[in-house]
Amino acid sequence: MADTYTRVMRAPVVGGLAKRVGAPSPPTLERFVPGAPVISGKVLLGAATNSRLARPLLVALEGLDAATAVVDGDPARRLIGDAKVDAANFAAKGARQRFKALVFDATGIGDSASLVALQAFFYPALDALERSGRVIVLGTPPENAKSAREHTAQRALEGFTRSLGKEVGRRGATVQLVYVAPGAEGAMDSTLRFLLSPRSAYVSAQVIRLTPPSSTTAAESVDWDAPLAGRTALVTGAARGIGAAIAEVLARDGASVTGLDVPAAQTDLTALMARLGGSALELDITSDDAPGEIAAHFADGLDVLVHNAGVTRDRTLAKMPADRWTSLMEINLSSEERINDALLAAGKLKPNGRIVCVSSIAGIAGNGGQTNYGTSKAGVIGMVHSMAPALAAEHQATINAVAPGFIETQMTAAIPFAIREAGRRMNSLLQGGLPVDVAETIAWFASPASAGLNGNVVRVCGQSLLGA
Repeated sequence: MADTYTRVMRAPVVGGLAKRVGAPSPPTLERFVPGAPVISGKVLLGAATNSRLARPLLVALEGLDAATAVVDGDPARRLIGDAKVDAANFAAKGARQRFKALVFDATGIGDSASLVALQAFFYPALDALERSGRVIVLGTPPENAKSAREHTAQRALEGFTRSLGKEVGRRGATVQLVYVAPGAEGAMDSTLRFLLSPRSAYVSAQVIRLTPPSSTTAAESVDWDAPLAGRTALVTGAARGIGAAIAEVLARDGASVTGLDVPAAQTDLTALMARLGGSALELDITSDDAPGEIAAHFADGLDVLVHNAGVTRDRTLAKMPADRWTSLMEINLSSEERINDALLAAGKLKPNGRIVCVSSIAGIAGNGGQTNYGTSKAGVIGMVHSMAPALAAEHQATINAVAPGFIETQMTAAIPFAIREAGRRMNSLLQGGLPVDVAETIAWFASPASAGLNGNVVRVCGQSLLGA
């Protein structure tokens, strides 16, 4: 779904001329193809002195059949002991070795002076990073630090990863920071698989927190080709656009999907569910009896609930009547609260269940003419943060959210040209995302192996210049 500008920039003659005059050229992003390996190249592993994740990192990388290398003098060599890995030698900057991913364990950085370990590892390695490469830095959540100086240093990792994302984005590469809490070392598999793979093509500069899971699914028990096999999923707003892409990806990963949408979307919804082997539920989620009907529909319980249904009712606040505000809030936020309450009260969300919400970058950065929409999507983030502790403690379940940026859909195609082009280019990857990018991120949260992910909000925006 390349836009016109991108097609022109990729044309041999015109694109070459445009690059000579400095016009930004959107990189070609690699996206997931069923049957392909998680990562199609070698991983370079590094660590700061006294880090705690190098050994479990190596085990996880071996589990996804990734060829791994370590520089002889890197602290990671000592931390992984006698494990067999390839040797990487950067005798000079610009060495010819190439790596698809650079993974650095920064948990040993205990003060600001030790942050130089980041420069020591990445300075020679970045020239060897392939196009559409992956960079992952792992740290300790600052709130789990043992001292004020360690807290300071670990928080500094956010500035490093976000800045590096802006340096490598034009090569189609992404950078992530994963804070791994003590006790969550064994819960890294699904997150590493997602972040290292083409599934995360449009996710960059995100801060992800892994906590000790309240419900565990051993990685060896997951069929990574069909991680949702045997699980039931409900996707609201599923008839078209991002919702249809979510339903397709969940079904591809093995889930039995029920798609929900308003009766007016019956034709599209029925056709999609027939193609996916799922079931259609025609329902207005704002109706008083909707939560009860949804709970009754899943007599045997539900594993994955995806709150995707949403609308826009754009207008500046000075010109926004009450009904334009309340109708949007009902669809985008209040109905989600009521559905959650009904399913949990009826015991319909199964243990190790997943609730995944679709927020928006507008809920983080705000947007003129969208005070109602931005309010609702910020409320979704608040709902995720407030519900996460109780869901884990009382239901052994998780809740997370994605916050899409500019995604190529029928809705964004109707935006005036100049605004549309600005939306596409104002990110580190210089292009809009695709509905499948949102869907892949939701499937990662929905996996039974993602029990360590709870209360996260991950932007799917190519590292938009708007928002944090």
